[in-house]
Amino acid sequence: MWCKDMKVVSVVNLKGGVGKTTLTANLGAELAFRGKKVLLIDLDAQASLTFSFITPDEWRRRFEADKTIKFWFDAHKSGRPMPLERLIESPERVASRIQGPGRLDIIGSHLGLVNVELELAMQLGRVDLPQSRTNFVSIHRRLADGLQSLSRSRPYDLVLIDCPPNFSIVTRSAIIASDYILVPTLADEVSTLGIDYLMRNIRALIDDYNDHVDMEKGAKEKRISPKIVGVVFTMIHAYGGGPVSAQRNYIAKVRNDSGLHVFKSYIKRSHSLSADAPDYGIPVVLSHHNDLNEQSNLGFEQLATEFGATLGL
Repeated sequence: MWCKDMKVVSVVNLKGGVGKTTLTANLGAELAFRGKKVLLIDLDAQASLTFSFITPDEWRRRFEADKTIKFWFDAHKSGRPMPLERLIESPERVASRIQGPGRLDIIGSHLGLVNVELELAMQLGRVDLPQSRTNFVSIHRRLADGLQSLSRSRPYDLVLIDCPPNFSIVTRSAIIASDYILVPTLADEVSTLGIDYLMRNIRALIDDYNDHVDMEKGAKEKRISPKIVGVVFTMIHAYGGGPVSAQRNYIAKVRNDSGLHVFKSYIKRSHSLSADAPDYGIPVVLSHHNDLNEQSNLGFEQLATEFGATLGL
């Protein structure tokens, strides 16, 4: 969609608590450790990804006023759009763990992003039908346009977007901006049932957006076709070299029934992931990169290899 070398991936699940943010941070960090230039974008108003790298105090001092994705959306509303590049932060503590050409940057979120969602919904609903078609396309592809400009001024190998656990306009704009969609999930009944619902929503969005583009006379925008790169199972209880039998059954069901690619690699449940990190601001995959036992128990290294090969990174 963009610069041919820049892959944009939305990490999406409509259910919270599936390890989406942890996956985004650690997958990005592992690929950066391997020499890739990676940008993380936090679109969740809970800002968990942001606070994984930036302390709340630092966020209030340096980011809250004018260096979050909320400020970027607000600038569009005021008629003074700004480049995404202005929001990029390079966490120093992460950079110190990455040698060579690799890089891990982040665009942080804001608790007030929920208000942006309401404002975007109001913009979509208060115009006549012809104008609503134009508004639908322009609002939903706002992030896509921002990333397209970024790919020319400061290209990355990979952009990972941590989406909120809902199908809001902000989530939809991330999907429209993406080349690929990655779905993390737990191996339980509720989580796996939600995958089918998510896929239906994504297919409907793609069809709806493309229909709006087709109806726009002289539209410069192109149709979209983001691909589901696969499903990643997280918080797996491993026993005897694989998931416990109950979780193994759910993994097999998704692999056999969903028609989606399911990664062979999975993320194991770990106290390092659920407890407060002793080395704040550094993803666990980097904190323990020299600890072979801890590292091999997590699964991020294996997933990064499989994920990178799938995307041609």
